[in-house]
Amino acid sequence: MATILESIEILSKEKGIDPQIVLDAVRDAMIAAARKQFRTNEELVAEFEEGGIQIYAVKRVVEQVQDPVNELTLEQARRLDPAAQVGSVIKVRRSTEHLGRISAQTARQVILQKVREAEREIVYQEYAGRIGELVNCTVKRVEGSDLIVDLGRTEARLPKKEQSKLDSYSVGDRIRCVIKSVEKSGKTPGVIVSRAAPELVMRLFEQEVPEIYDNTVVIKACAREAGERTKIAVQSRDRDVDGVGACVGMKGMRVQSIIRELRGEKIDIIEYSDDPVVFVTHALSPAKISKVTILDPEQKHMEVIVEDSQLSLAIGKKGQNVRLAAKLIGWRIDIKSEEEKRREAESAMAAMVVPGAPVSVLIDHGLDESIVERLLEAGVETVEQLGAMTPEQLEAIEGIGLETVQAIQIAVNNYYAQYEEALAPEAVSPPAAEQAVQTEGAAQVETEGAAHIEGLEADVQAYADPAAQAQGGASQSDESGTAVEQDLLG
Repeated sequence: MATILESIEILSKEKGIDPQIVLDAVRDAMIAAARKQFRTNEELVAEFEEGGIQIYAVKRVVEQVQDPVNELTLEQARRLDPAAQVGSVIKVRRSTEHLGRISAQTARQVILQKVREAEREIVYQEYAGRIGELVNCTVKRVEGSDLIVDLGRTEARLPKKEQSKLDSYSVGDRIRCVIKSVEKSGKTPGVIVSRAAPELVMRLFEQEVPEIYDNTVVIKACAREAGERTKIAVQSRDRDVDGVGACVGMKGMRVQSIIRELRGEKIDIIEYSDDPVVFVTHALSPAKISKVTILDPEQKHMEVIVEDSQLSLAIGKKGQNVRLAAKLIGWRIDIKSEEEKRREAESAMAAMVVPGAPVSVLIDHGLDESIVERLLEAGVETVEQLGAMTPEQLEAIEGIGLETVQAIQIAVNNYYAQYEEALAPEAVSPPAAEQAVQTEGAAQVETEGAAHIEGLEADVQAYADPAAQAQGGASQSDESGTAVEQDLLG
């Protein structure tokens, strides 16, 4: 008996579980083995006695037996216990001397199963509340494409999908990961760790930047494509502390340490703003933004217009820059060049303008009736015809001089302006401060850890202005656009 209890105590200490759990497991195992040996459905109990573990069948004393397996008559019960009464419980001893090898194997399996369940529960209780926490671990072994790492208390799995493509480890290497999830199912306690989660970058910044640790600078959002690029938005709660500068550190030392831990992954440190227009301007850095239009504030949908030469830079390699920016700010972003937007405006206006509108409609837009009569006499019957004529052609009409030509141009512009107003969306240009410095305080940190702060041009072209269309129809030269793209993607 003492030997069994000592063994149970040693096992409990090794596994770090409550000895009572092991005792209950042993009882259950002995009952399972006895039931298998005796091939009975009797109600059995196991008790620790001086000589070891003893199995008893529990019988209830009744006046009339309805369940012969678990019930006894009073006469039968008094043969075993003269003091038995109706309603009492009699324990009938069952011999454990003849339990065979199969029964012992059954007992062993039950004990192991109970101990594993207890281990899983303890690990789950310990790590379930630590999801997102940074942990130091050691690579213990490799299973296929997954790594099994040692957390000290238990093992954890680092799946292939949670590894950065820049990582390469061998058995015995020490690595830092974040706890991704904890699962109860499976043969072993399921702690899943990750090196691809955005939380890893956030925890590394918390460790490396004292201002983040003491909550002077707050990490507001983080978007990551592991092994390639991360965008992280920070905000300072102290006007005297530059949040982005604190994260970069003197000569980029702080962010360089994190970049080394991530094996050279690029990091963009962005200044957070509650204004989505300002925030997206920062998030798309280093591209320069011309105009931002809120298409649907409830569904968080916006349209961003950039110069033709900035389109490739704003989209990024394989769309990475705009994709990460959308994740960072939590908005759907449609990004277009000024030329593309201009063509859309022209097409929309062409669809809205009434075809073959008579020149008489210009009377409502300030043109004198006598001028309209002269135009009709000269064979100019529609606004489209009139808009296509040059000033020289108009002056050739009898009774129309330079001043009249100007009056006609004003009336035609007023006519088309009514459609422009109907087409114009609720667009928001970046604030004046943002136009002067597009990402003030936002840092584009490359491998060298330098912060790139890009300016934002203030002037925004009017896409559908008839006068501007004649000059703005030509797009940026192919040579210039190709050079920017090669510089970005090279």
